[in-house]
Amino acid sequence: MESLTIILTFLLSLFLIFKLLPNKKSDPSKPLNLIPGPKRLPVIGNLHLLAGNTPPHHVFRKLSAQYGPLMRIQLGGLPYLIVSTVEVAKEVLRTHDLAFSNRPPGLAAEAFSYNYTGVGFAPYGEPWRVLKKLCTVELLSMKRVRSFRHVRQEETENLVRFITAAAGDGAAVDLSEKVHLLAYDIVTRASVGATTKDRLKVMHITRGLGNFGAGFNAADLYPSVKVLPFLTGIQFKIEKMHREMDGMFQEIIAEARAAEKDDGFEDLLGILLKCQAEGSEMAITDDDIKAVMLDMFLAGSETSAAVIEWAMSEMVKNPVTLKKAQEEVRKVFDKTGRVDEERIHELEYLPLAIKETLRIHPPLPFMMPRLNSSKCTLNGYEIPSNTRLIVHAWALGRDPQYWPDAEQFIPERFQASTIDYKGNDFQYLPFGSGRRLCPGMNFGVANSDLALATLLYHFDWEMPRGLRNQDLDMVEDFAITVRRKNPLILVPTLKRPLNVGK
Repeated sequence: MESLTIILTFLLSLFLIFKLLPNKKSDPSKPLNLIPGPKRLPVIGNLHLLAGNTPPHHVFRKLSAQYGPLMRIQLGGLPYLIVSTVEVAKEVLRTHDLAFSNRPPGLAAEAFSYNYTGVGFAPYGEPWRVLKKLCTVELLSMKRVRSFRHVRQEETENLVRFITAAAGDGAAVDLSEKVHLLAYDIVTRASVGATTKDRLKVMHITRGLGNFGAGFNAADLYPSVKVLPFLTGIQFKIEKMHREMDGMFQEIIAEARAAEKDDGFEDLLGILLKCQAEGSEMAITDDDIKAVMLDMFLAGSETSAAVIEWAMSEMVKNPVTLKKAQEEVRKVFDKTGRVDEERIHELEYLPLAIKETLRIHPPLPFMMPRLNSSKCTLNGYEIPSNTRLIVHAWALGRDPQYWPDAEQFIPERFQASTIDYKGNDFQYLPFGSGRRLCPGMNFGVANSDLALATLLYHFDWEMPRGLRNQDLDMVEDFAITVRRKNPLILVPTLKRPLNVGK
């Protein structure tokens, strides 16, 4: 009965879309219609190609192999361009970086970024430049990231205590859940100075936002049908979640203003409130602060957790790699009996494994969508202004032209490589590139480095009884970030007890 209701609602929505959409015939002379792409159906365009269980980034990669490095795809009422090769990505992100520095509008993005005031969704312009400068210089500089070292240390040690308590008699643990909680706790403490009572609510809201971004929701794909947000119910869901999030953030801000802190620790909220009180290059409102906080929770926690989760998955599935990383970590940290960031730089192999994880499992398989502000030419085609474009980072990281054995997890491929995270090598864009390069890159990498070193140092890791390492499934769950579809369940054996006194 429930499935029948869903089908009837879908058919009704389609009927209304047919009636409400302007009747425009495809004009083959228009520039976008000259770009290769799969055949489009009336009204839905190519949405039918995304039906089923195959994640969109897999679908688009397969289609791009058929239609070329710059592909036109029609998602409902909107044309998108999908960029899947290094050469065209370079045109977008270097030659036309300024033109493609804007973001397309969206219902969820507008609401949750407080009318596009956060770093991630703000339109390119002076307010965004000031905010980006504030983030890179004040909030997320290397100096500031280092100041959060004790937060990372304490939270990873708390994780070790939990796993140690849960690991008796060969018991398995849900490592996915634990690393996500770890990431949220680190981000929360760095952002607001404490793990607030709303810790689980923050997780709930952040994951809910990720799901909004995953579904290519109909209201965004048919912007000319103004009643669609209400017909689909998406408007009410967004408003409900926004009220919940806004109330939580307002309460946190009020508590921070009322608190008298003298512990010498400066969290991100405190810095923002100080800039607000003292004045800066632009007036900072409470909504601006909330938008930046949401950027931190959304980008800082989900991405770090995904990297840790996939790195552990790949190493467990490849025991030789796991052993090599583990032996190195223990060789370095057995000198003190404790994993700490002072000696992380002595590791050589684990950073290679993290780089390889980011190649094969970039947290954002599609770089955030872009919208060009002026007409330009890509791959020989004229691109009108206000065209939506997606750079397919997941496909670039698996391009066999640049990555031999591209589907294999081989950390050694980075051993003599100069490729880094800064977005100058277009076959490797885990944090984006150009003006929209992620300002939280250093923060995310620091969180992943320490957490992985800690997990490898203290514990041996095995599959649950009856399962082989090579049987570990790697099925993806597509949202804004790509997580494991099924939790990573492993059996830890304590090998190096926690000794914080050394």
